[in-house]
Amino acid sequence: MRASPRCGAKTRAGTPCQAPAVHDKQRCRMHGGAAGAGAPRGNRNALKNGLHTREMIEQRRVVHALLNWSREILDEIG
Repeated sequence: MRASPRCGAKTRAGTPCQAPAVHDKQRCRMHGGAAGAGAPRGNRNALKNGLHTREMIEQRRVVHALLNWSREILDEIG
């Protein structure tokens, strides 16, 4: 067990995972080495609600810029 290859995936703490890798794989069972682990082909689960799509992020930036601009104008007036 000690001589088996290690997973090496980055943990939440930022250090490499030291769990043994699954046989014939590069990752441990917790980081994607287990059968059926990971996203499906085409990653259909990536867009659940569209909140983090490029279009929505850009729209939030535009709205934020408009709000800042309107606050500046109101500050100049008042």
